[in-house]
Amino acid sequence: MVRETWVMGQREYTKNDGSQRETQMSKPVYDALLAQRNATGEYAYVFCNRLGTPLSHNNITRRVWYPLLRYLGLEKRRPYQTRHTAATLWLAAGESPEWIARQMGHTNTEMLFKVYSRYVPNLTRADGSAFERLLTEQFPNNSPNAEATNPLAHIGRCLGAEHD
Repeated sequence: MVRETWVMGQREYTKNDGSQRETQMSKPVYDALLAQRNATGEYAYVFCNRLGTPLSHNNITRRVWYPLLRYLGLEKRRPYQTRHTAATLWLAAGESPEWIARQMGHTNTEMLFKVYSRYVPNLTRADGSAFERLLTEQFPNNSPNAEATNPLAHIGRCLGAEHD
């Protein structure tokens, strides 16, 4: 559950009521958090320093995040941008946009489609190929000689396609 945030060394209320949410996590993420919790021991925070207080975002970004990106040969980017990576990967994998929006704390899919629509599989092509693929999968005998067995084979002619 997301109920509070840690901003500039202070525990705060989320930026708005819509930001308070339950999030689902995958089994690998859950297992990784449990392992980290076991490593943390008796401290109240899963990710903390040696004194048990929350990690400094700036310290981690400067000393761990940016060096790791350099080592991996990746462009410099803020850790916050990983939420965009997650949304993009979920969309590319075909996850439900409504589920993704909830995970990200959005009340609807408007922001999701505004920002990430180019990553939704086939959404940017707008060439009809997804529909064509659906028909081909549903009616595999759809060929020029399949009119007798497939009632959809002649639809183009019925709609005047032969006169284009």
